[in-house]
Amino acid sequence: MADLDVGDLAPQFDLPRDGGGSLSLAALSGKPVVLYFYPQDDTTSCTQEAISFSQLKPEFEKAGAVVIGLSPDNAKKHDKFKSKYNLTIDLAADEERKVIEAYHLWVEKSMYGRKYMGVERATFLIGRDGRIARVWRKVRVKDHAEDVLEAVRAL
Repeated sequence: MADLDVGDLAPQFDLPRDGGGSLSLAALSGKPVVLYFYPQDDTTSCTQEAISFSQLKPEFEKAGAVVIGLSPDNAKKHDKFKSKYNLTIDLAADEERKVIEAYHLWVEKSMYGRKYMGVERATFLIGRDGRIARVWRKVRVKDHAEDVLEAVRAL
């Protein structure tokens, strides 16, 4: 399967979210959506990334964009994660990894010589038309939220 790229229609989703209810791409039609995928709540890099996006949330809102973090953790774990770090962004729970797989981010990883399957840290900027406007793969957390904000402003 080929990776998703700029110009492709973003795969739809409707997932449980922190605080109850659900998040769907269809409900956000007409707005730019920053959809960032991360491996797990409450790990060092994932926490830094979530804090960075939360700190910039007012700037994303000024630009008309919505930021959603998505991981395979459940909504209850997302609630604890948000509370612990005072996160303000929305978090979607993809326990069955259907959306993660639709975006081709369930990949073989390697740590200390051990191979395992996991979520590739990636961000998709989805334009008002529902098409992918920008893709960041194998994200390094430092300055990433700022880079994404610049791209949102350039839409």
